Amino acid sequence: MATTVIGLDLGTTYVRAVEVQQGRTPTVLRCAEAPLPLGAVQDGEVTDPGPVVDALRRMWLQTKFSHKDVVIGVGNQRVLVRNLDLPWLPMAQLRASLPYQVQDNLPVAVEDALLDFYPTAEYNGESGRSVQGLLVAATRDTVQANVAAVESAGLRPLVVDLNAFALVRAHMTGDLRNRIVALVDIGARITNVVVARHGNPVLVRTLPAGGQHLTDAIAAELSIPNPEAEAIKRQVGVGYGVAPELRKAAEVVNHVTQGLVESIRNTLVYYASTNPGQSIDGIVLTGGAASLSGLGQYLSSASRLPVAMGDVLSSVTVSGSASFDGRPGMQQSLAVPLGLALAVAA
Repeated sequence: MATTVIGLDLGTTYVRAVEVQQGRTPTVLRCAEAPLPLGAVQDGEVTDPGPVVDALRRMWLQTKFSHKDVVIGVGNQRVLVRNLDLPWLPMAQLRASLPYQVQDNLPVAVEDALLDFYPTAEYNGESGRSVQGLLVAATRDTVQANVAAVESAGLRPLVVDLNAFALVRAHMTGDLRNRIVALVDIGARITNVVVARHGNPVLVRTLPAGGQHLTDAIAAELSIPNPEAEAIKRQVGVGYGVAPELRKAAEVVNHVTQGLVESIRNTLVYYASTNPGQSIDGIVLTGGAASLSGLGQYLSSASRLPVAMGDVLSSVTVSGSASFDGRPGMQQSLAVPLGLALAVAA
């Protein structure tokens, strides 16, 4: 049996994997990423398996991960995460009863969904002992598409976890475990917002927007290829003065970013309205698009909360065999695959 755990994140523009040695203090042994062509993964779901399979095989060959057992994540708008109170049962029985207890609350037929429940608290109510938690309902075909691609690459998915829970796991160490924080992971097409209270997720939202939408908007406005638009996006940032020839691109970036930040702010406002007296202390920002210059300051101004860049590697030991010689900002993209590995390593 393998003594390490490999978390695997299937993103829109990259696949990423982190191998963690189990122990009192987890140790990152290996990490890698491989680029994907646009369209291979759309909104968190593998739609063109060929490039994904090729990228996974290439990554395993080059990085020399010690085995092929992986924990994979899911997370898009076809995965429902909803607060739910249920009568207390032993957890195995409670999970087995979910199809009967939640069938009237799902947007799809219960037989077409994969269900799970994440408990966060217990209490004694009018109907007796109860448990609070988060219901997770993923459409079966979304999960199966990702599992099939991973298996076609010769890997063995052992666990399918929610990306939002992986984010909490990667960050909830040290002082953050004792606070109420909003974790905001901005990917290429999807942004995950998770409010964690004293180490437990209490609100999860998946927003259909990310850094690639900025690149696409610049490319369309200026009629230029995506790689050139990506470079311009990084050059102009958010809210900075730019040279005259870059003003049109800057206007596009500011406009699209405004929509994303407004969606994040609305999520936090909803949390505040439904959790009086449980104010958010701050925002922790991660993801491939999180390093865009000026984005953190803009989000802080809009939300009126302090924003800090996530440092998920501060909670683990990093082996000398773990290489970060990839593109700039690679470490900001490791929160999800690291958290997936910690699902078992912990």
